[in-house]
Amino acid sequence: MPHPKNAMEIFQLLDKSNCRECGQKTCLAFAGAVFTGRKKIEECPKLDRETIERFSGEPENQNAGGDEYLEKLKNEIAGTDLARATGKTGGRFSGDRLTLRVLGKEFSVDTKGNLYADIHINPWVAVPFLNYILYGSGLPVSGNWVSFRELKEGKAQYPLFQKRCEEAMKQVADTYTDLFDDIVHIFNGKQVEKQFESDISVVLHPLPKVPVMVCYWMPEDGIESSLNLFFDETADRNLNIGSVFTLGVGLAQMFEKLARRHGPTSTCHSGQPIPTCHSGQH
Repeated sequence: MPHPKNAMEIFQLLDKSNCRECGQKTCLAFAGAVFTGRKKIEECPKLDRETIERFSGEPENQNAGGDEYLEKLKNEIAGTDLARATGKTGGRFSGDRLTLRVLGKEFSVDTKGNLYADIHINPWVAVPFLNYILYGSGLPVSGNWVSFRELKEGKAQYPLFQKRCEEAMKQVADTYTDLFDDIVHIFNGKQVEKQFESDISVVLHPLPKVPVMVCYWMPEDGIESSLNLFFDETADRNLNIGSVFTLGVGLAQMFEKLARRHGPTSTCHSGQPIPTCHSGQH
């Protein structure tokens, strides 16, 4: 059968019993792990052999950012006129390299598909970066903000996006609030318009024409904290939805790593030490 377009297509095949025999807490988490290549579909003990055989082989998955898919994109770049791509990407071309600003840092690719950056080149950045150059429409940013689920094909993937991105990022903000405020501003974050202000709110540019707005509201008067990501309404045309997903989840993972490395010793809202609290939820 065709490779699944998103984790929800895999989820629909499962019995949704959340038996945990696969090693994941829920069937939805298992579907996400299969889609991103961290689990095999046959690790579900409830699936019949016919269904497993239909899914035999590895999906060509944009979200996973695996080496094989990354190499495929690099090869496609080698056949692309990078100079012509300069205008639509908002980058600059010099010598044989197209350079874009990624979270305030310079990130480049040459005409052979080789990548260059002053920072470590993570797959969650590299795959969206190359997809943006190859397939992005280059539409100007509209200034109209929407949630991930409002983007084309975003609704089906939103439950997983909410869990792996927004909830994960909120936990970092809850636990290391002051540090989280510092982190989002380290990456060349810009102040949001007044109508979008929250306790912590900033616009990041993981790619020149794909801004991301992070809004975090602290708990107050019995109301729980909340965190949401918003994207410009052109995001699903300047970047495919799989890469938008990858950027959001990658940001959450990066924030968590920075917080663990630089955060002060303290406790979570539950009263548990930070390492214990985090390890119990990730």
